[in-house]
Amino acid sequence: MRGRTALRESSSIFTRMAPEDYKKLLDKDHSGRSQSMGVEGLNPSWTHSLPHVCVATISSFLFGYHVGVVNEPLETIAFDLGFGRNTLVEGLVVSMCLCGAFIGCLFSGWVADGIGRRRAFQLSALPMIIGASVSATSKNLESMILGRMLVGVGMGLGPPVASLYVTEVSPSFVRGTYGSLIQIATCLGLIGAFLIGIPTKEIFGWWRICFWVSAIPAVLLALGMEFCVESPHWLYKKGRCAEAEAEFERLLGASHVKSAMTELSRTERGDGTDTVRFSELIYGRHCRVVFIGSALFALQQLSGINAVFYFSSAVFKSAGVPSSVANSCVGFANISGSTIAMLLMDKLGRKLLLFGSFLGMALAMGLQVLAAGLQAKSPVSLYMSVGGMLMFVFTFALGAGPVPGLLLPEIFPNRIRAKAMAVCMSVHWVVNFFVGLLFLRLLQQLGPQLLYTIFATFCLIAAAFVKNSVIETKGKSLQEIEIALLPPE
Repeated sequence: MRGRTALRESSSIFTRMAPEDYKKLLDKDHSGRSQSMGVEGLNPSWTHSLPHVCVATISSFLFGYHVGVVNEPLETIAFDLGFGRNTLVEGLVVSMCLCGAFIGCLFSGWVADGIGRRRAFQLSALPMIIGASVSATSKNLESMILGRMLVGVGMGLGPPVASLYVTEVSPSFVRGTYGSLIQIATCLGLIGAFLIGIPTKEIFGWWRICFWVSAIPAVLLALGMEFCVESPHWLYKKGRCAEAEAEFERLLGASHVKSAMTELSRTERGDGTDTVRFSELIYGRHCRVVFIGSALFALQQLSGINAVFYFSSAVFKSAGVPSSVANSCVGFANISGSTIAMLLMDKLGRKLLLFGSFLGMALAMGLQVLAAGLQAKSPVSLYMSVGGMLMFVFTFALGAGPVPGLLLPEIFPNRIRAKAMAVCMSVHWVVNFFVGLLFLRLLQQLGPQLLYTIFATFCLIAAAFVKNSVIETKGKSLQEIEIALLPPE
């Protein structure tokens, strides 16, 4: 208790100091310590940070839930709201979330840097609560589209902030494991949306319950963030050194506060006035890491993963597998791969998982190409199509799914992290939109064999890009990664 009092007293002094003076005092204090007293050389307890990470991943659960919530009830919604058998309008209801997500994602960096990570989470929950309520009570197409648009804004804002927050509050030795929880939460959201939608065709108006249910985790996210730490990196960036110390103590324990602050001060200015212009992200000294991040997200989508998800029901149906069983198989493959990735992320590293994932996806898509070349609906063709699809989803979940959202906040310096994530995630949403928009038309014009060959080619390009451009970040502090990647000013 006396130690905590002393820390608060010292912190109150640091609050009144300029960040430059604070850094000098930290360096002097750190150099005067005996290295043999190295409690700081031990890893902090992971139990301190886990509850905060779990609350943050609720936003990823909501992302997955809202992506899948209209899949099963869409036909019933269309009938109740009077646009049944209009495939264009049905597609608009499904894709309106993507438009809202692009808007929310585009501004996520500025929101996260302006009001902090915790408040950004709470702000993202608000349109999801309102949008879910509007969708659940909608009486016509216009209100449904409005509700989906609002939900999309929250979807676009939440996941980038979750990636930032998890990266910034996690100890380096479990940062990969915690980052994988984001993908697992997304998978659980998709599965939850499927399960809650099963009674839709048997119970009149059940689709409204599907939307009401989504408001519950959004409320839990907003309330839970009141009890979570703020990112020490954001606090230090704003010059709030004492608060950053206090949050590090909650996350790492008192014995690791000084080493964490010293490490943070090596590369951070902490003056709270350093603004980032958009031009710096495109052609300034940060353009290399922003290009790597944007390319990773673009290649992730150009691999055809969402097209496979869109087309999976038809493939399983042609094999005589009911849609409920098909969705369960795809969901199981997705969450199995994500769980294995969580276990291996801090053992094998990000780069190896990402490289192996894209190679595995190329192989799986090759099976689809071979299946498309065989006689239609032959047993061998159907088994290869189903097996290739499940393998594709599984290998995607091993690396290409979870790694980019974890790796990018690691390679971005604190000064640009939030805004660079917003730019890269916006690329993700744009490419996602066009792949979803053009997939069926390309399938019709090019045929499955040529189209799947194109997807396989993009997977191989992605694997080569990872091998030549991505660095390994396993076990490294964020400051070590920044020094390794950025050229001197």
